[in-house]
Amino acid sequence: MGVITENIRPKGLGVRHAQTFLLFLAMFLAFSMRVNMSMAIVDMTNSDNDEYFEWSYSVQSMILSSFFWGYVVLQIPGGELAKRFGGKFLITISVGVNALLSLSMPIGAKIGGWQFVIACRVLQGLTQAFVYPSMHHLVSQWIPMEEKGTLSTIIYAGGQLGIALQLIASGFLATAWGWQAIFYVNGGLGAIWTVIYLWLGASSPETSKMISPEERQYIQTSLGRKGQQRKYPTPYGKIFFCLPFWAAVIAHCGQNWGFFTLMTEMPTYMKEVLNVNLTKNGLLSSLPYLAMYVLSFPMGTMTDFIIRRQWLSVTNTRKLFNSIGLWGPALALIGLSYSPEGNMWLAVLMLTVTVGINAGQYTGYLLIFIDLAPNFSSSLMGISNFIANIVSIIAPMVCGFIIKDETDPGEWRKVFFLASGIYFLTNLFFILFTTSTEQSWNKPEDDTDPENITQRKESLK
Repeated sequence: MGVITENIRPKGLGVRHAQTFLLFLAMFLAFSMRVNMSMAIVDMTNSDNDEYFEWSYSVQSMILSSFFWGYVVLQIPGGELAKRFGGKFLITISVGVNALLSLSMPIGAKIGGWQFVIACRVLQGLTQAFVYPSMHHLVSQWIPMEEKGTLSTIIYAGGQLGIALQLIASGFLATAWGWQAIFYVNGGLGAIWTVIYLWLGASSPETSKMISPEERQYIQTSLGRKGQQRKYPTPYGKIFFCLPFWAAVIAHCGQNWGFFTLMTEMPTYMKEVLNVNLTKNGLLSSLPYLAMYVLSFPMGTMTDFIIRRQWLSVTNTRKLFNSIGLWGPALALIGLSYSPEGNMWLAVLMLTVTVGINAGQYTGYLLIFIDLAPNFSSSLMGISNFIANIVSIIAPMVCGFIIKDETDPGEWRKVFFLASGIYFLTNLFFILFTTSTEQSWNKPEDDTDPENITQRKESLK
């Protein structure tokens, strides 16, 4: 088992922690603005309101899906842009543009109708395509190996907290000040974050003007680099033949299949089969995402603890927590499919457990892209997110093909067993074929150096 390099950690909070908090807020706001339309559109089309839109169900469906039209398109280019220009530039564009579009939504919808709304949602999707690639690039630059489980979990879990609080807050905002308030609050907070991040954010410790020499050295030593990082052309040929990378992509696809099946189909299942209308209760709707957020922290902390104590290698630690994140929901889904009719609390409990323990994926396949090739982590994430989000679009369509009668529990069990099987098989592939060993093509000029190749194989074993 490899030994982590002796490295003195500066006491107290540092600039890396400030960057972590800012990036957590970025994820929180990005996901809030991603899902706000699903809540707002209910009030926007409510004929009991003084101002409402007479949009058909098909138009509403187009509005809700239009975000992903743009989101899928720029995933791979987003990875390349993050590598070339740095994560700060892209995440600022993503949150800033989304904030401006949210602020313009109420007036634009009145003037331009559903066509304007769809155009805004496509643009929001296009710019949010930069979120994960830029985050991966920033994590690879800022987060030391010994703290990667905890700090990266704080960042990525911000998305789930954003979803949960948006589900809770939207109802209150719409009731108090109208549906317009949902967009104004999201947009206003996003604009404030953008100004603060432009002032305090940095693409790396080397470009930060606030970091101490001690903290910079600690990060550089932990990540095995000195000075300004060189930029290399992305070795797509070697990536294509890298089995550990594709094992992580497969796990990502399995995660998205299960997660989006739950997110899109669960309200209908709860209403039609279990007679529980979660859409009318924002708090109940948010519980699974709150559970995922809360559980992500002990899992992230345990990841770092296990690696520091060298109880497991980095590779096996990633496999352990990814198994918790995918095989746990696989089992819970089967239990959910047999929940007795009308037992609301048991059904909500099973759904909360299913989504909550899915938090294991934050320290599983997501970090493999950084482990394999820190210099190309944004590109790897862009490729994976592109493929996995195509799966996200396909999964609900397959559910619609399987389910002919929404009130038939037997047809729903087919959907849940399919998702459970995909969770199981994709994680099995991940366990068998992935690794956290840094790949030789991460630093192209070192490819032919036998000593460097041996060191890379020994590190992170």
